[in-house]
Amino acid sequence: MNFQRGQKKEEPEINLVPMIDVLLVILIFLVITTTYSKFSELEITLPQAANAEITPDSERPHVIDVTVSAAGNYTINRVPITFSSVEGLRNELQSAAKNEKNPVIIINADAKATHQSVITIMEAARIAGYNQVTFATETTEATETKK
Repeated sequence: MNFQRGQKKEEPEINLVPMIDVLLVILIFLVITTTYSKFSELEITLPQAANAEITPDSERPHVIDVTVSAAGNYTINRVPITFSSVEGLRNELQSAAKNEKNPVIIINADAKATHQSVITIMEAARIAGYNQVTFATETTEATETKK
């Protein structure tokens, strides 16, 4: 039996205030617990490969050409070498220097060679006292299209 025939039933309503309060607490928790890492940038100016003037042989310094393959094999002046430590590579560099005081070390590394193999050459040159280290680059000529 319905004794309240003339009264309207109340419409159910959703109270949004508690839901907003809970969402704000969750948002504050996420902001506080998030760790922000700072990325420090290292500004590097990379060298450009350009054609250089050729100097006479009498003015050229002694050059040691060190090549690293993708497999990690080393050659000094196109002669394959094997060594077990940085000191071994230093000894090979010193023997290739032929009593020159400060030869120029040219590192020619394959694009797929590891960074560590290049660093090993640089460390051996530093230990040997050779401070003139440079890298060989490959230039690519832009092809011109005829219009």
